[in-house]
Amino acid sequence: MLDAITHFFQRALAEPEQRDNHTLTLELATAALLCEVMRADYHSSDAERAALKEMLTCRYRLDEGEVEELMALAEAEVEEAVDHYQFVSLVKEHYSYAQRCELVALMWQLAWADGSIDPLEEHRIRRLADLLHVSHGDFIRTKLQVKEHHDAQQ
Repeated sequence: MLDAITHFFQRALAEPEQRDNHTLTLELATAALLCEVMRADYHSSDAERAALKEMLTCRYRLDEGEVEELMALAEAEVEEAVDHYQFVSLVKEHYSYAQRCELVALMWQLAWADGSIDPLEEHRIRRLADLLHVSHGDFIRTKLQVKEHHDAQQ
């Protein structure tokens, strides 16, 4: 399974011309990390799964088949993974600091999907932000921005 998800990510990153929008898309390199956040509290709710699916579909204009494949591969990989090194390394190698901050914001959005942030989710996001070399200030800024947006929608 690890080979399948690695191949999927490498194909998407190495051959962006094969994608309809011809851009390197953040979700292809980060779906496994987002799944890690989703399962951080040992419970992946339907609301979180729906939020991830909507996030990948709407925000990044993926079709349903791509989203289903990506989610299935990412979920299987995080079940088997020993660590996040290959995905964190891939993100750091291919994405700018601003894109890594956007990823942290996506993590916060996913954590809020079920209505509250579990301390285990916050810990996982903090750990991943550190591994992605996102500053503590930007970690807090994205958290507060997403919380403000969440509160405004309540």
